[in-house]
Order: sequence, then structure tokens, then C-alpha cells
Amino acid sequence: MYYRLMPILEVKNLNLGFNCECGFRQALFNVSFSLEKGKMHALVGESGCGKTVSAMSILQLLPKTAKITGGEILFDGNNLLEASAKELQHTRGAKIALIPQDPMTSLNPLYTVGNQLLEVIKIHQHLKGKEAYNKAVEALEAVQIPCAEERMKAYPHEFSGGMKQRAIIAMALACNAEILIADEPTTALDVTIQAQIMKLLKEIQTNTNTAVLLITHDLALVGENADYVSVMYAGRIVETGPAKEFFANPRHPYSTALLRSLPSNRSSKLETIQGQPPNIMQDIKGCRFHPRCPKCIEVCTEEVPKLDNVGVNHYSACFCN
Repeated sequence: MYYRLMPILEVKNLNLGFNCECGFRQALFNVSFSLEKGKMHALVGESGCGKTVSAMSILQLLPKTAKITGGEILFDGNNLLEASAKELQHTRGAKIALIPQDPMTSLNPLYTVGNQLLEVIKIHQHLKGKEAYNKAVEALEAVQIPCAEERMKAYPHEFSGGMKQRAIIAMALACNAEILIADEPTTALDVTIQAQIMKLLKEIQTNTNTAVLLITHDLALVGENADYVSVMYAGRIVETGPAKEFFANPRHPYSTALLRSLPSNRSSKLETIQGQPPNIMQDIKGCRFHPRCPKCIEVCTEEVPKLDNVGVNHYSACFCN
């Protein structure tokens, strides 16, 4: 049985949209999920479903056209949506750290990796001189970068993709962040390096009791690493539950379709999900998955299903549950 702990962060009924040329278009609809200390929560779904914008809302790292229209984001009991710019600056990096999607472009090519790491430590840890330098070297060693002291002098172009990702993770470690938001942390990395990065994240999660929000469309990574899963489709959470329960007993037709489209050792033909996910400009009445759903019934085209309990801490938004 999976017991929920007291969450360190709760996203409650988050609604967000974008100001477009044709007016305001809603992108997120009552998105809710939570993070627990020492646990990894995976946010999964096809590209464009709202995973990244949901995560970026936590730190309010959003484009100018974005507008949050409702909901709460509670961190240690405080609503981040009501925090001042100064309070958010203190939270970013020091308490909630971001591992961005593309390690190749996340470091400034004009400065050494050491200088960039030291800057983060000075801002968030208020350390200087030798103390800050030692902290930076320790952070690089913690993410298993060999010859860490020598690597402090290297520029980003002298690092491989995997080492750049490790350097970014080191910045989060150096600040003792309580939450890591990992946005597609294995993008553009080969399979071997992917495994090493995910192993590193799991070690950090276990050894430092850090909460990890993993944003990905790779269900294989989720199955091997996550404790909890939330499936997003077209701006809504359609299923959420413990990872073991989710993979053993998926309840939403979209979740089932995603799992059936995974490559396997079986010789059976790879299944696909018919149609395309809707874009932000499309208005779809009822369940937003119904145009692609093989189980669609009349009520699906008229009403939006709510997340109903289908197991222990397991919820699905489907009229056919």
C-alpha cells in the first residue's frame, strides 16, 4: 500500500492562459498535484500538453503573454503566487532549483563552469572566497565529474552533453535546494548517459531527501524511477496515482494508449494513438480526449469528467471508469 506523506509543495486548481492575437486562450485547467520530500513525482504526456508550463508556474518563469487566472501554489504553507519579486528571487535556486530541458544551451559560453557555479553559491549561500570555492568543488565531485578542481577552469564547450547536465545539477546541489524540477533532463543525451543522469537524480533524492518533479514523455524512465505519476492531456490532469499502481492498472483510456504505444520485446505491432492532440486554439466541449478515445460515449462530448477515486491514492477522470 502507498501512503502519502505531508507534501512540501502543493499545486491546487491552477488555471493559466495566454494572450494571443485572437484574444485570451486558456492552456491549463484546474491542474493539481503535490510533491513529497524524498519522492519523485513524474508529470507525463505528449508534447504540448502543459507539463512544462505547469512546472514553470511554480517559479513564475513564464512568458509575458502568460497569465495565471486561478489556483494556489503552496510551498511550506506559503502561496508562491502571492509572493513578492524579492521573495521569489530568494526561493528560486536556493529552495526550488530548475534543471532545464537543454543542457547544451543552459550554460553561458563566455564564462567558465566554475565561475557560473561560484556565482550561484555566492548569491544563494552567501559564501565568499575559499569557502565558496570549496563548496563549488564539492558540488562537482558530488555529481561525479572527474578532476573537479581542474574542471572548474573549463568552459562549457569543453564539457560533453552529459557533463553539462551534471554541472547544472551541481548548481542545484550547491544551494541545498529542497525541490528539484527536472524538465526533460535526459533530452539530447544518449541512452548510457541518460541512465547515469537518472541514477544521479535518484541518489540525490534518496541521500538528501529532496523532492523531485520529473517532466517527461518517456514512460520507461518513469517506470524505473518515479514514485508517483500524473498524466496530462490538453492542459488537464487525467490520471494520477502511485507509479506501481498506475503501471499495473491504468484506468484512463489515454494512459492505456500511452502504455500500449511503448516499444517492447514482444513481436506484436506497435500501437499508435489515432489523431493529434488539440492545440490551444481549439475549443473542445466535454472531455478533451474524446475525439481520439475508443471508449467515447455521448456524455463524454458534453461534460468534463472529474477525477474520481479508482484505488488507493489513485484517481482517473473518465466516465467509463
